[in-house]
Amino acid sequence: MTLAQLEYAQDRMQQKWYELAMAEQRGVALPVLERMYNAYVLAMEEYNCRKEEYQREMQAESDPKAVKQKRAARSKSPSSSEEREHTKKAS
Repeated sequence: MTLAQLEYAQDRMQQKWYELAMAEQRGVALPVLERMYNAYVLAMEEYNCRKEEYQREMQAESDPKAVKQKRAARSKSPSSSEEREHTKKAS
């Protein structure tokens, strides 16, 4: 989940709310307003899900234990220069 995707979901939710408010001011029929409200609620739920996912990802990245595990994994895997050196010795 990127910040841009989260912002897009937020913008979409806000746009749905704006459209609903404007439709109500114009006196649009109640069934249409209800459909528009349902669309807004769906956009809001999508935003909330994306926000939670984004927060989980950011928390995982900033978790010191996860960072240490990533560093350990990188230090255990040989670099490409080490692999080339090992290959030369084996030849």
